[in-house]
Amino acid sequence: MSPEAQRAVSPNIHSSTAGDGADVILLHGLFGAGNNLGVLSRSLQDRYRVHSLDLPNHGRSGWLEKMTLDTLAGAVRDWMAERGVERAHLVGHSLGGKVAMRIALDAPDSVARLVVADIAPVAYPSHHEAVFAALEAVVREAPSSRTEADLCMAAHVEEEGVRQFLALSLARGEDGRYRWRFNLEGLQRDYAAVREALSAAVPFPGETLFIKGELSDYILPGHRDAIEALFPRARFKVLQGCGHWLHAEQPRLFNSVVGRFLDGG
Repeated sequence: MSPEAQRAVSPNIHSSTAGDGADVILLHGLFGAGNNLGVLSRSLQDRYRVHSLDLPNHGRSGWLEKMTLDTLAGAVRDWMAERGVERAHLVGHSLGGKVAMRIALDAPDSVARLVVADIAPVAYPSHHEAVFAALEAVVREAPSSRTEADLCMAAHVEEEGVRQFLALSLARGEDGRYRWRFNLEGLQRDYAAVREALSAAVPFPGETLFIKGELSDYILPGHRDAIEALFPRARFKVLQGCGHWLHAEQPRLFNSVVGRFLDGG
């Protein structure tokens, strides 16, 4: 990628589209990519046109000079305009949920129904220090195999599932060494900006579903006032037996809940 592309204000967004029907846009979380929600996408393609996007600074999308919730949301809105998607259902997990909320608050007419998976419109403390250390270790060591990359990360991240998730964003270069597809420098630089709370002069008037993982602390009882102030028609669903990665831990239940809501239930 050229320096010009890396500094793009509104970068090209890599996306994949499948199915036919009303538009659904899927937005992944921090360190992820569009294919993270692939199981959900496949469950909806029989009745929706599903777009899986790599957010800027992630996957195969371009890089942002400054990554904020506003610039991420603006890039997605630009992608919608370029593709002629005037109105869509939005489904976002974690960071993708915050981006989806920002779009709904800024351009409510462009959002039919909104699904927010395990995130609230509040400010969050920093809690990815170990993950960033693991990512930096891979950069330093430039491993020549995925096993070596996992060993680099294991010194900082004990949870195998987290390492496996991160490894989905590894790409092998022409020199045989593995590197991160996402913009690690940009994610580190702007990490505080995407943890900020959301605000808006006018709440989103549309139907909204917040899905919480039972074992996750990303949505807490104390967040309900902040949610309902911005999303007064919010509904809440708790998925039992799963944490923050609810779409991966309970895929059938997650897909069923999302599908029923989008179908008008």
